Amino acid sequence: MVHKLGSTSVAEAPVIRKVIPGVSGILPLLPQDVSAQLFANAASRYLKADEALFRAGDAGNGCYVLNQGLLKVVISSPQGAERILAILGPGTVAGELSVIDGRPRSASVFAIKDCDLSFISKAAFEKCAQQHPEIYRYLVVVLAGRLRETSDAVAADSFLTVKSRLARALLELAKFVGDEEAHGRIVIRHKISQSDLAAMVGIARENLSRALSDLRGCKLVTRSMGYYCLNDIAALKRAALYTLALLSLIRIDTWGGFLNLIQ
Repeated sequence: MVHKLGSTSVAEAPVIRKVIPGVSGILPLLPQDVSAQLFANAASRYLKADEALFRAGDAGNGCYVLNQGLLKVVISSPQGAERILAILGPGTVAGELSVIDGRPRSASVFAIKDCDLSFISKAAFEKCAQQHPEIYRYLVVVLAGRLRETSDAVAADSFLTVKSRLARALLELAKFVGDEEAHGRIVIRHKISQSDLAAMVGIARENLSRALSDLRGCKLVTRSMGYYCLNDIAALKRAALYTLALLSLIRIDTWGGFLNLIQ
């Protein structure tokens, strides 16, 4: 979550953020027969862009599987500042932890693009878990993955430069809405606002503008007709490469503490 750190404003507080590619959460890991049982009575839900799927504090009455579209997971400060914790693409699950622990939603989820989802109720999940208690084994995998993502994000927000964090965010966005063109150039085919991009990186908008200017000055990123264009993927990866070495070291320490905890 976002906290006020000393004299640092909420807008500048470090943010745990992760753009999650492909598959995330417990449901996609389940055996086919268990997954089929869960989806047998799933209800369809459709969202228009900018529409809320649910809001922080809502009852955790079920979870959603995203079939098509793009979602953002958001927390807000009392002053109204937003932080994007994650972007979810097709195949990901939103809200499964509330189904498991019964607590209210800890964040809000909004559609970035029109979305097609399947809703699995808490009652259906619990009934399936009673018949297939092995479902809880997969929780260990989910919790371990979230611990890894959390340590990665804390390290990135604490130690990387704004330019490196922006490079990471743009590269990860490209996984979902990037179109490859000639000479390895990738166009992010979604007109993401500077406010959303700043909320992903975890910085104030004015700092984002300076970081974008740096990348544009190096010709690594340009903008055409409202779309961000990544002109040199290799150079952007080098800009974010320090992340890999740094996070590997921190992950070792984090996992050491985790193993001591469960022993």
